[in-house]
Amino acid sequence: MSQPDLDSAVEAKSTTFDSPADRSVKVPANGKGKAAGTPAASDANPNLAVALQAATFQAKSLRLDMDVTSAVTPVLIDINWGDGSASNANTHGSNSVTTEHVYSEVGTYTVKVTVTDTVNQTSAENSVTVITAGSDFTPYNPTRLLDTRDGTGAPKAKVAPYAYARVKVGGYGAIPAGVTAVALNVTVTNSRSGGHVTAFAEGTNRPTTSNLNYEPGQTVPNLVIVPVGANGYVDLYNGGWESVDLLADVTGYFTRSAANGYTALSPDRFVDTRTGLGTLKGQVAGYGTFSTKIAGNRGVPAGAKAVAVNVTVTNSVSDGHLTVFPTGKAAPTASNLNFAAGQTIANSVIVPVGTDGQISIRNGGWNPADVIVDIVGYYSPDSVSAYLPLDPVRVEDTREAKKPLPGRHYSALGLGDGQRHTTGFVMNTTVTNPQGAGFLAVAPDPNTIADYNNGTNVEVPSPTSSNLNFTANKTVANLVQAGRGSTGVIDFFNWSDANIDLIVDVFGIYVDN
Repeated sequence: MSQPDLDSAVEAKSTTFDSPADRSVKVPANGKGKAAGTPAASDANPNLAVALQAATFQAKSLRLDMDVTSAVTPVLIDINWGDGSASNANTHGSNSVTTEHVYSEVGTYTVKVTVTDTVNQTSAENSVTVITAGSDFTPYNPTRLLDTRDGTGAPKAKVAPYAYARVKVGGYGAIPAGVTAVALNVTVTNSRSGGHVTAFAEGTNRPTTSNLNYEPGQTVPNLVIVPVGANGYVDLYNGGWESVDLLADVTGYFTRSAANGYTALSPDRFVDTRTGLGTLKGQVAGYGTFSTKIAGNRGVPAGAKAVAVNVTVTNSVSDGHLTVFPTGKAAPTASNLNFAAGQTIANSVIVPVGTDGQISIRNGGWNPADVIVDIVGYYSPDSVSAYLPLDPVRVEDTREAKKPLPGRHYSALGLGDGQRHTTGFVMNTTVTNPQGAGFLAVAPDPNTIADYNNGTNVEVPSPTSSNLNFTANKTVANLVQAGRGSTGVIDFFNWSDANIDLIVDVFGIYVDN
């Protein structure tokens, strides 16, 4: 049981906006604007001015420092936050005043501050434009942006070892310039040795973490939610010894403008073709498609525009792939999950919801396979949590302490313990050195870390969903979007009979302020 510290990663995403005192405009009693420091004949406070420094924090919060320059006299401070709300404060003479504000929506706002010498009835005004740190989500019909096998989005050639493939996101199709992050399904194929792929914003330092791991001959997908560079590009780094082909499919993007917030749910199984849950009982035929009701069903509102799901394929007879897409649209050429005969494998998916509230799943293999779908959250205009991407933070690595996670046990991480405004986490979970086959399940814990330390913890219910499937001696990664729950403690269950090593990297959080 541990409590990693994410505060420094969140603080690093704070941005400061300044407007110095000399930008203040003096408004004397006659109402005509003059530059700050320009005296009027009857002005008894000629240097009245205010310097502004605004710092964003969390997703929609703002800290405003106001440096008032004034004669020794009472001063009234009026603040127009740019969203239709206002507040005020009082000071005396030259002084510094700090206050905070929380916007109801992400976006760009102009904050205007007026300082008034209440004795001489002279005012000075200054303003600063701020952009919130958080972003909202816009779903995008699944589209292939990169395929090095055929030259889509890049030259037709494998990506060399320790080299990059560039993916154009901002300005592609209907995706606007200035996007802050993107949901991409990244797939590696035609590998001849082992390695890993790291996705990151072009123009930034490549992180030491990875997004997906592959072995010789494997085709491996993983969803990434990755920041986009200022030039609109994302880089995919091949960390293997040999060249590989890379594919990238977009399903949505984030911007600092009001769109769809996120609501995390406790993982809930919506579809299981083995039992007939959510669809007809029986395997999905080769090249077959089925649809299932999502929006307006079991806690997902009718207004949901996209859902975050974990899709698992099992009992497959031959190799193939799954494609998840909004019902009412043609199945795209993009894929979400690649599988081999007999393999059980999972992948996270963010998929737009069709106008009828359904999503469709197509089996791109020649033969039947069973499909399982677990819902972990949804995006809607009424959802209040915005996304705050972080520099990747490794919060768990059992290899470092040489203490693997035993079979039928769980690790509890206090990722949001005491951080009530954090509502969810975007994490990459990796299982390595597994001594047997099994699966990893991630779910909120009803206990706090203090409960564990004090011995007052209650029994944790076993989750009914899964996030990642593994076999002996194979390294497998998968993106997990986990809700905070009531305590901010997240459990990672090893549902196997043998030890595993667990690695957890946090790539971002959802915040409701």
